[in-house]
Amino acid sequence: MNSFDSELGRASAVILDLDGTLLDTERATKDVLKDFLAKYGKDLDKKREEEKRLGMTQKESAAAIVRDYGLPLTPDQFIQEITPMYREKWPSVKALPGADRLIKHLYSHKVPFALASNSSNEYIYAKIASLNGWKDWFSVILGSDQVIQGKPAPYLFEEAAKRMGVDASHCLVIEDSLVGVKAAKAAKMKVVAVPSHGEVECSSLADKVLHSLLEFQPELWGLPPFEDWVDRSLPIDPIHLSSQYVNGSISEISEDPSLPDQVFGTFIGWAGTGTAWTIKVVVNIGWNCSSCTKQKRIWKLWPVDGCDSKVFEQQMQLMLVGYICRLNCKDLATMDAREIEEFKYIANTLLDQPMFVNGSCTSLTAEATSGMDE
Repeated sequence: MNSFDSELGRASAVILDLDGTLLDTERATKDVLKDFLAKYGKDLDKKREEEKRLGMTQKESAAAIVRDYGLPLTPDQFIQEITPMYREKWPSVKALPGADRLIKHLYSHKVPFALASNSSNEYIYAKIASLNGWKDWFSVILGSDQVIQGKPAPYLFEEAAKRMGVDASHCLVIEDSLVGVKAAKAAKMKVVAVPSHGEVECSSLADKVLHSLLEFQPELWGLPPFEDWVDRSLPIDPIHLSSQYVNGSISEISEDPSLPDQVFGTFIGWAGTGTAWTIKVVVNIGWNCSSCTKQKRIWKLWPVDGCDSKVFEQQMQLMLVGYICRLNCKDLATMDAREIEEFKYIANTLLDQPMFVNGSCTSLTAEATSGMDE
């Protein structure tokens, strides 16, 4: 019997959103609308798109864009013209931190889990086509074109529960958007929110809020716990980033367009100036909690081996390969020396192990999953 928080409740099945929850779709396709509008002599209103489009169905979004930009198109014509541009980008969409791990975990433990998205069913399959195993591992894959109304109406989630043969009240939903959280609540389901900084409003309605799926604890919901931690660190798919670092300081850096909002917490990894990863590091990545702007990502780096500070006073390449824990807002400024030394010890001990050296962190290999359906 798994331990769980009785106030949260026991889940028999999990329903997952796709865009922004499992896939970094928005970032991969961020220039498509801008390029499309340019063909019609229109400039993208970035603030408007961030505030108004998240969570809309395709038809709702198309109608709003045609109206707001005065395009000489019907919503259907807009969809027909822009869809091929999105399709070109979808094969490059990457899974968000912890997404692939969660899907493999649920599948390996035979927990029913569904994918329920405001995208059409056809588009869902196009988006996940390049992700190994995904289309076969979900118990149910459901698009908004398969119900009478998409989110924030409850029908997608209710239908997903029905097709899995699970009572709606026993389903746990994981979402990133306000419309998704509202839909889950309307379906009388428990919901975990993993919002981007553009969707923080959904936090007040969710039963639990995470910064990243790496923070998700299945056992809190009566689900099988993860078993892939190595000592006190979780091997992760490598996260690459680059930034100027001045040794000993907390740096506020401009938003890296390649770095999802969900990269948040204490990580271990490697630093280098090219293809040679030679310096072991502990890295904290968070957000400036006193600011509402997305341009205030804060991070701090500690070299494990006490390298010359001049090494870091240049453009550095980082490869994060292990996750240790989540951060609170004050952690970057208040983390004491003992905790820092503890994290350095973890990094120094684990980074020489193959799964961290090579960044190979498959939590469930093809061999392990090959017999799941037998």
